[in-house]
Amino acid sequence: MNLEQLERHIREKSSFLCVGLDTDLERIPPHLLDEPDPLFAFNKAIIDATREYCVAYKPNTAFYEAYGPRGWEALGRTIDYLNETCPDHFTIADAKRGDIGNTATRYAQAFFNAMDFDAVTVAPYMGRDSVEPFLDFEGKFSILLGLTSNPGAFDFQTREVGGEMLFERVLAQSLEYNHAERLMFVVGATKAEYLERVRRVAPDHFLLIPGVGAQGGSLEEVCRYGMNSSVGILVNSSRGIIYASRGTDFAQKAAESAAALQAQMAALL
Repeated sequence: MNLEQLERHIREKSSFLCVGLDTDLERIPPHLLDEPDPLFAFNKAIIDATREYCVAYKPNTAFYEAYGPRGWEALGRTIDYLNETCPDHFTIADAKRGDIGNTATRYAQAFFNAMDFDAVTVAPYMGRDSVEPFLDFEGKFSILLGLTSNPGAFDFQTREVGGEMLFERVLAQSLEYNHAERLMFVVGATKAEYLERVRRVAPDHFLLIPGVGAQGGSLEEVCRYGMNSSVGILVNSSRGIIYASRGTDFAQKAAESAAALQAQMAALL
């Protein structure tokens, strides 16, 4: 998927919603635990219920890695199902990889080639060597951790370095990498007041924005400060949608939560 296709899908659906598939066996409805693959059974039901309201899905790989081989199998089945049934949806492996050289290339091959995700989240701390191997893959995107939504982000990301905040230096430096047009950036919704600063550095790139809903981020503020002429944002909601109910009506409640967010997005668009 290219950026023009992503923008067209956003405008056709009046939605820039990304549904996070942070699937936890301790939180899914108990009746699904009797399924041969409860992680996938839950994901399939959520995908079927929410696909008309969103334009992207983002499995957080930690929630699959935690269960060893069966978790990886469930993740593989999930991305295969997405690519088969939702070919117009943007898919993100939220893996936050950050190694260098051949190791980074192997991570990229795992998510881009073996699993065929559209994008993967990457950590920039080790610099160019840890990002450019991901950017070598044509038609794929790397979503760099820019300014995250957790409280500990203030430990380093907003510290001043040479008259600018560290996250601003990270963003500006990354725009000099080879194939920087394949970059997107993670910016937490709980840091909405910094979005203007992000946009001054990276006015044209897409932003993946977690933290709306359960974490308390404001959708209106995100749009006011983060949206550009190409829309340029994907707003992720995980717990507020997928765990809207633990009963047998979990998929219906997820659909209702996704529909409510999509309606707000349509009004803001």
